[in-house]
Amino acid sequence: MTQPLDLAPVGNGIIAGLFDRRGRCSWLCWPRFDGDPIFCALLGGEEPQDGFMECEMVGLQQTRQAYRRNTAVLETELEDEHGNRLRITDFAPRFRRFGRSFRPPMLVRRIEPLSGTPLIRLRIRPRAHWGRDVPERRSGSNHLRYFSADSALRLTTDAPLACVAEEAPFLLDQPITLLFGPDETIPGAVEDLGDEFLRETENHWLDWTRGLHLPFEWQEAVIRAAITLKLCTFEETGAVVAALTTSIPEAPDSGRNWDYRYCWLRDALFTVQALNRLGTTRTMEEYIRYVTNVVAISPGGELKPCYPLVPSLSMHERLAEALPGFLGMGPVRVGNQAADQVQNDVYGSVIMAAAQMFFDQRLPRPAGEPLFRLLERLGEQAEARALTPDAGIWEYRGRARIHTFSAAMCWAGMARLAGIARHLGLPDRAERWAKSARELHAVICERAYRPELGCFVESFESDGMDASLLLLPEIGFLPASDPRFLGTLAAVERRLLHEGFIYRYDMADDFGKPETAFLVCSFWYVDALAAVGRMEEARAMFGSILSCRNHLGLLAEDLNPTRNQLWGNFPQTYSHVGLILSAMRLSRSWEHGLWGG
Repeated sequence: MTQPLDLAPVGNGIIAGLFDRRGRCSWLCWPRFDGDPIFCALLGGEEPQDGFMECEMVGLQQTRQAYRRNTAVLETELEDEHGNRLRITDFAPRFRRFGRSFRPPMLVRRIEPLSGTPLIRLRIRPRAHWGRDVPERRSGSNHLRYFSADSALRLTTDAPLACVAEEAPFLLDQPITLLFGPDETIPGAVEDLGDEFLRETENHWLDWTRGLHLPFEWQEAVIRAAITLKLCTFEETGAVVAALTTSIPEAPDSGRNWDYRYCWLRDALFTVQALNRLGTTRTMEEYIRYVTNVVAISPGGELKPCYPLVPSLSMHERLAEALPGFLGMGPVRVGNQAADQVQNDVYGSVIMAAAQMFFDQRLPRPAGEPLFRLLERLGEQAEARALTPDAGIWEYRGRARIHTFSAAMCWAGMARLAGIARHLGLPDRAERWAKSARELHAVICERAYRPELGCFVESFESDGMDASLLLLPEIGFLPASDPRFLGTLAAVERRLLHEGFIYRYDMADDFGKPETAFLVCSFWYVDALAAVGRMEEARAMFGSILSCRNHLGLLAEDLNPTRNQLWGNFPQTYSHVGLILSAMRLSRSWEHGLWGG
């Protein structure tokens, strides 16, 4: 079955490109994740004529593609009908240099012959202003420069420059290197610099993965998911984007096209949680720095559901009408109206993301009372808003209700504040938040649980079902053994489990009923099965989800279970978080795996 999203991300925490099976870079926002897509062919219709970078092999017969082991360095092999073969190596430089992190907004491409003498054609066709404009091109001694009204890019290469400029075919008889990025002079030989960058970047990723605390089983899948989460972290500010793309529809021709190149506070919580479980706490530290900046610019501690990479900028939603959309399925949206919504779970999300900062002794500077006082401002908002209508976790655009998950997350934030206060030796504050949490817990249980249905429901006094209710044990609201949760799990199975996967909810929204399964919900179901002791079912379900990954082990947001096709923005952080957390919950221990027979 054709997989629409057989794509591979390459990045360095500042930029990220997406490459298809042939090595074409069809998506690259510059100079950061939320910038103008200078390579925008991904949203250029079915047969885009520009907006990409590619090495076309004349007479191409077959392709092979893989990441170098435990890295974000991508290798694509092309073979023609005569057996001539070449390898394309793509990466974004990332390593320590001059005592600081070096991660320029640059892609490096190395093309080398493996057998015979391949005939190739290099096509470098950037666009500007969301596909509307073609940059002006000028040639230099060993580079091409691309100018638009507000940016300048440079391709520096040791390939035959005239052939590159004219897109003329030439024989590849020796390795060539291309550096694509800022309009800056490259010191030294291009080949030597490319080799140095490759060596240092590969070593960086190998060192990073070496420090991961992996489960015994599914290590390769978890490593790839963890690297992908790092590629979705904008390290200049600490923001974690929901995905690297915009406007890949949740289902074909559904109109559910959204811009995910921003930081949802809820999604970031789960990303931080997953990376913390793997033992890499730096993302948490950087994210808390981002959040404290967000709170500092938020009057009274009022939070939006999501923020841009630089929190003070606008996320105003508009249409990019020059681009026809993914496979022609527009519209293409820039910005996200969700930033203007009320989603009350965000207060609990931020407090929960920060909680480990107070308890983790590995940190050079564990958090103390100043951060706690800042989080209390968010707790006061959670307390005030928990029982008020909002758009909910699924960001309904046409309705507002008192959503059970939102209220439960407000409870979780207050409960965490009580625990943090006890840890800091602040008994008065601990009792203050514990009392508020107890009172809210009682109200939620009274108004969100329907005894006649035997389950919690998606919003107070409703009868709808919502997959986020599977998280109630995860956030500590109820033990998994509680009969009320067992009834909720059974209701989710009856109403949201279709063709082996979990859908978000069973009600129509602004666009009708969802047509695809939301992958992280299926991971939540795996975790719930494991929590109630149905381990064999959980492991079988986990295997089914893993089988839906693309050719490099990556996931988007949604799945068409009938056709086994990935849909939605890519790569989706939520989905990879779910993979990591489920793998760690289900895996045999190292002791059992190594010594248990």
